[in-house]
Amino acid sequence: MIVTLTANPSHDRTVQLSGPLVRGAVIRTLSVTSQAGGKGVNISRAAVSAGLPSIAVLPAAKDDPFVIELLAAGIDCRPVPSTGDLRVNITITEPDGTTTKLNSPGTEVTPAVLADLEGALRRRAGAADWIVLAGSLPPGAPAEWYSHLVGVLRRTSARVAVDTSDAPLRELVARLAVAPPHLMKPNGEELASFTGGDPDVLESDPAQAASAARTLVDQGVETVLATLGKHGAVLVNRDGAWHAAPPPTTVVSTVGAGDSSLFGYLLGEVKQRDPAQRLALAVAYGSAAAGLPGTTIPIPSQVRPELVSVRELDLTQGG
Repeated sequence: MIVTLTANPSHDRTVQLSGPLVRGAVIRTLSVTSQAGGKGVNISRAAVSAGLPSIAVLPAAKDDPFVIELLAAGIDCRPVPSTGDLRVNITITEPDGTTTKLNSPGTEVTPAVLADLEGALRRRAGAADWIVLAGSLPPGAPAEWYSHLVGVLRRTSARVAVDTSDAPLRELVARLAVAPPHLMKPNGEELASFTGGDPDVLESDPAQAASAARTLVDQGVETVLATLGKHGAVLVNRDGAWHAAPPPTTVVSTVGAGDSSLFGYLLGEVKQRDPAQRLALAVAYGSAAAGLPGTTIPIPSQVRPELVSVRELDLTQGG
């Protein structure tokens, strides 16, 4: 069972262009699609398509169209009552795969709603293999809230994964000594934000990315899955480090690729695969998502882990 928390869910609308985005111009679109989304929701969606039980926890009214859409898609959605409209995120994709995102902040959240979300996670922790805390925090939530949740959930039998950025990520890293998650999934830019490295170098050099990820392992994180865009991903734990190169992919939209990668790793972990196989699944899922429009989450038949090349890294020798 994978339980996901999407603290700041969104209606994800994707605009596909027939040509390059030109600022100030009138541009005709090829298509406009909309889907209930958010990082945790995307992971629950992937779990359902793979036949893995999942519960999506999020703040919303029980009769919100967002919730109804998820239930209609077969996703076990457990909304915590909240007021205000859910945010709308807009993604613009160009023919060459370039993606521009316009993310709105979301509705102000109250301490009572945060407490209810925490309670919903605690009630389900006993039945969960993993609890995934994913995405941005809504206005009103303290930046250290994910770190607080990790500390609470680590006292249960569930394992905890976190995928976030900006202030919540900085606060999480600052508190690793007292509340390290079992799994973190930064990208190259996020790795650079707390290691001081060059994000372009970290994304293009797997050995340097793995060395940066090792700093998190040294601070108590059990496993780090760092996604590196077209350069694949690295996996680091106390036993070693691995890099996976993705198969050739025609990029259509990168939105949701990181969420799919995280699910691929979790699927491999639940199935008790070895680290290299988990990493191969992660990169295969991420690559499959990048080849699909909008926030489309791949189904298992679209995922080809056998095409992913994995090698072990020797960080003592620079990779």
